Amino acid sequence: MFLNSRSCSQLGTSSSSGRRREAAATQELAGHRLRQRQCSSLGQQQQQRVPRVQAAALSSPRPIAPRDQQQHGAGQISRVDSPPQAKNGVLLLNLGGPESLADVRPFLYNLFADPDIIRLPSALRFLQPVLANIIATLRSPKSSEGYAAIGGGSPLRRITDEQAAALAAALKGRGLDAEVYVAMRYWHPYTEEALQHVVRDGISNLVILPLYPQFSISTSGSSLRLLEHLFKSDPVLSNLKHTVIPSWYQRPGYVGAMVDLIEAELDKFEQPEQVNVFFSAHGVPKSYVEEAGDPYKEEMEECVALIMAELTRRGRGNEHTLAYQSRVGPVEWLQPYTDDSIRELGARGVHSLLAVPISFVSEHIETLEEIDMEYKELALESGVKKWGRVPALNTNARFIEDLADAVVEALPYVGVIAGAPSGDTLVPMGDLDTLLSAYDRDRRTLPAPVEPWSWGWTKSAETWNGRIAMVAIIVILLLEATTGQSFLNNILALD
Repeated sequence: MFLNSRSCSQLGTSSSSGRRREAAATQELAGHRLRQRQCSSLGQQQQQRVPRVQAAALSSPRPIAPRDQQQHGAGQISRVDSPPQAKNGVLLLNLGGPESLADVRPFLYNLFADPDIIRLPSALRFLQPVLANIIATLRSPKSSEGYAAIGGGSPLRRITDEQAAALAAALKGRGLDAEVYVAMRYWHPYTEEALQHVVRDGISNLVILPLYPQFSISTSGSSLRLLEHLFKSDPVLSNLKHTVIPSWYQRPGYVGAMVDLIEAELDKFEQPEQVNVFFSAHGVPKSYVEEAGDPYKEEMEECVALIMAELTRRGRGNEHTLAYQSRVGPVEWLQPYTDDSIRELGARGVHSLLAVPISFVSEHIETLEEIDMEYKELALESGVKKWGRVPALNTNARFIEDLADAVVEALPYVGVIAGAPSGDTLVPMGDLDTLLSAYDRDRRTLPAPVEPWSWGWTKSAETWNGRIAMVAIIVILLLEATTGQSFLNNILALD
């Protein structure tokens, strides 16, 4: 489990001796190594006032030429000399999205080429690019329809750029001039592009802030693992002082901003007290949570509990539901599924639903198309009479101010990935190496996705039949690519 402010407040002390007693106590908590280290760091933050830094004025990142998607993730960041004066930076991590219909297929390729998204056994890893290409080809027509329905592309980059500008302004209002960079995982500006700007601008202190409130292997974890690889493979980045804020769903400013938006939408219903507050979170495979130690489910449930507690404190006694959307593939994902929950609520006679996109802080296809169109239509077909949806936070002022507070609190505790801090193990740096190694030490090896073959109409047989069919398709496509002949057409012509 990663950083949790409620646990940190329980562990925080007002003296260094108290922090040492805290560290000794937390060592008994199995599976909480990183929380132990970061909470002791936050205990120190409560005793110190962050210095007001005067640095160079904020300037927009300079555009650089995009790289071919097949080379995405390779290479080093070119070296430049850093100025003697310390310069602060913030790196915002997000998923990215196609900005036009022509971008959809290459975006999907980048997504499914990520081993944190599609897991293959080690012996078959060489097939990842081929499999990603096949999936992207098969899914792009349907995905293109979705993006066409919301205007021909994702607004995610535009909104994230706006969030970066708003965060820079909020930091400047606190006396802290900092460059804010946007790093997308699967589309422009790629993480590598953002790091080029970080190096060129001579940033010496970097706060890494995923724009995912809750941590998951498949979102923040994937971006952080890429950053870890880039930092370790480049001599300039390996000495860049940095710290990571792995999740922030428990921050009071974020919770308060979400409750503000929910209340505003509840008041649009004729009978607000009868509305079911329907939290729809992005799902992850169940194995990530049960076998890999992904804290996502626990953090999501605690996040919803914090929001509902604040709603209750404000006099709102609404019932609520948490469900998970956007599952892909045959494996079991976190349940209940959003579509099943909507049907069940309709069957129970629930007539008013307010959808809350709890894992998204920006509008994109999963809010604008999946929730606003698909799930709304399903709800009305299932007997729900009134439907509403809470907007994503985007550049909500309270949300942005809270992110600025998080950055200011984290900045004095940046570390160096190349080595541990001198002597004081009670003040962790929260760098990529510490974060990911703590996670890796606590995770168990993922089992095989399915048991060996068994006879009968079983999950194993069904899965292996699918695998055999997939291998056959791959072989046919490879033969067509190398010979120029259409074997599929020849096979169909024999019927």
